[in-house]
This record gives sequence, C-alpha cells and structure tokens, in this order.
Amino acid sequence: RSNLNPEQNELQYTVIGLMSGTSLDGVDLACCIFKKSVQGWSYTIEKAATYPYPASWISKLPKLLKADAFTYAKANSDLGKYFGYLVSSFVNQYKLSPDFVASHGHTVFHQPDIGLTTQIGSGAAIAAECGLPVVCDFRSSDVAYHGQGAPLVPIGDRLLFKDYRFCLNLGGFSNVSYQDNDQTIAFDVCPVNTILNQFARMHGFEYDKGGAIARSGGVDAKLLADLNDLEYYKQSPPKSLGFEWSDENILPLIEDSSLSVPDLLCTFVEHIAVQISLALVSFPPATLLITGGGAKNTYLIERLQAYPRHAITIPSPTIIDYKEALIFAF
Repeated sequence: RSNLNPEQNELQYTVIGLMSGTSLDGVDLACCIFKKSVQGWSYTIEKAATYPYPASWISKLPKLLKADAFTYAKANSDLGKYFGYLVSSFVNQYKLSPDFVASHGHTVFHQPDIGLTTQIGSGAAIAAECGLPVVCDFRSSDVAYHGQGAPLVPIGDRLLFKDYRFCLNLGGFSNVSYQDNDQTIAFDVCPVNTILNQFARMHGFEYDKGGAIARSGGVDAKLLADLNDLEYYKQSPPKSLGFEWSDENILPLIEDSSLSVPDLLCTFVEHIAVQISLALVSFPPATLLITGGGAKNTYLIERLQAYPRHAITIPSPTIIDYKEALIFAF
C-alpha cells in the first residue's frame, strides 16, 4: 500500500506499537498514525488499550532469569502467540487497518557490558497469529555495536516531544533523555516499579496505588544511604539497568533491613526521588515531561517536586500510559 498522501505531499503510516514493561503491569497496544511533512513528524494515537497479564505469566516471566534453555525458548514462542492473539483482538475490536506491528518484546536478560540483551515474544509467532507484518528485535544491534540497547526512545523523544528539555519515563526502571550540545543523551537512572510493585505484592496489592502505602511509612536513613551509595549511580552515562542488577544489588540491601513494607516503600520512593534529582541537578531549570506508570504515583511525584529544579509536566493519561508503545511504533 502507498503511504504517500498526494493531496498533502506527506508520508503517512498507521502502526500498532506493542510494549511489555518490566514491571509486569500489562501489555500496552497503541494504534498510531504518523505523518511527515515539511514541518516534521506529527502523531495521533487513534486507539490504545492495556491488557493485564494473566497470573500464569506474572509468575512465569520473572523466573525465566534462572530457567533452563527449553523453558526459555518455549516461553519466547508462547509469549509471541499471546502477543499475536492480543493484536488480533485489538484490531478486530476497533476495526483497525495498520500497516504493520512494532513489538518491543519483554526483556529477560539485559547486560550490555558483556554484549547481551534478550527480549522474548517471537515476532514470527506474533505475525502468524495476527496476520500482519511485524517489526521486532529493536535492541540487539545496538548492543552488538557496544551501545546500551535503547536507541529508539531518545529519537522519539527528540522528534515527537521536542517541546520538553527532559523526558523522564517512570516504568519498571526510570530512564531519561535530553539534548546536550546537539547530542542526544539517554540512560537508565534507577529501578522504580520493578521494586515498588514487588513490595506492594508483599502487602497483598498488585501495586501501591497513588503511593498510599509508601506515604504511610517512614524513611530509614541507613537503607537510603546504602541504596544511594551503589556503584552504578557513580558511573557516567551511557549506562543501563536490568533485572539482574536489581537482584544482585538492591534485594540484598532490602533483605538485610528487616523493615516493614510501608517503610520499605517509603524509603525506596525517596531513593528514586534523590537519584532522579541528582541525575538532572547540573542543568539550568527547564521543562521535564514525566510518563509511565510511576507518573500516577502521586506520592512519588510529590517527593520529586520536593527537590525543586525543573518544571514538571504530567501529560494526558493516554500519553502517560502509551508513550513507549507510541515511540516503538514510530
């Protein structure tokens, strides 16, 4: 099909972006229309939906870090079929006609320092299930070229969200991108919902809605100091984080603390706020766009605002929830 609109002399694409975040809060699907004209790129999100993971996948995905090769390979195929089923349902429900699907997949291993990153959710299985072309495996080439495996979001931030100096995503991990002397800088700051959701589940909830549990706790000075002293935070970008790093560095400190769940959540929220403020403290005051599930954690946002430096913007719920799916489609 032709993507050239002859009347307006612009390119136009309709793409479904698919994102599975490390916080396991569901699979995001966004059907996006992109147009390119002499003024640059523009976008609209036509339809978007989040499909919560079944309990079986919530249990299975974290265990893949230590699974045998067959279990890992089978999960890759099965998750692709599941993603394809979701795409097909999404397309049929909203009567969509996308040009293709762009699937980030679900990250299991991410250690770019040794040239390793893996995202499961077989693209071939997705295509077979939904009957659409699928673009996938966005990260491995960047890691092969000694990158951190996250080349796409900073480009999307620069071209689609150019009104903001900083774009901060609060997902499973927090990551930030910005322009500095005509160079795009992007890196992971610290864990967010991968840890917060884990604590909330210990308290009987899937997540800490609005940060209410964290708000009821208190900050433990020793744990906060130990977290802030981790070696990763002393490194200069480019740098990125994965599940393995959290398991090896964050969880042992928490297990040694013997704190209540509210105190753990309160302390970790403060840790997040401290690290994000430190990551941006050297820049003059500017505009900061915050998206991702953490943007709905009102207590976390309050703690970020307690370190005043940049003017925080919380966008519409659609952009909060689907910015990553939008950018992977882009």
